[in-house]
Amino acid sequence: MKFERLRHRVQRAEQLVEGRATQTQAHWRTLSQVWRDSWKPGRIVIAGLVSGFLAGRAEPLRSMNGARWLQMVGSLSSLFATVQAATAADQASEAADTAQAVQEEQEAGAAPAASAYPPEEPLVDEAFDEELPLRQPMPAEAATEMSER
Repeated sequence: MKFERLRHRVQRAEQLVEGRATQTQAHWRTLSQVWRDSWKPGRIVIAGLVSGFLAGRAEPLRSMNGARWLQMVGSLSSLFATVQAATAADQASEAADTAQAVQEEQEAGAAPAASAYPPEEPLVDEAFDEELPLRQPMPAEAATEMSER
């Protein structure tokens, strides 16, 4: 083979590898997004129950000592806190969307009539924006913050 032909084949192979790498990255992003979106709180609870059942079948109940029970209770409380936080976040985003829609509606319909009324007083005092002095956390708060990291 001629050198030019070999060089052309190598360039073509490099382009092919770059294209495949780009495709792989795109597919990986799609997979990771679908994976994150598919883990809804209900599915997490079901997966936890199934894995707990399988772990219970594999490991007899007699090996559950006090430390294991505490660990399980801690895990369950974290699970419920996560579910509540996800629900609150969903409700907050819905409320924000509703508030934005109402605001846009008011701006569109009530802009000329707003000048007929006197300006409203601010809802929050100026002193509200002042920074509060920092305080040292209580030992229980400090321990909780450190354990969550």
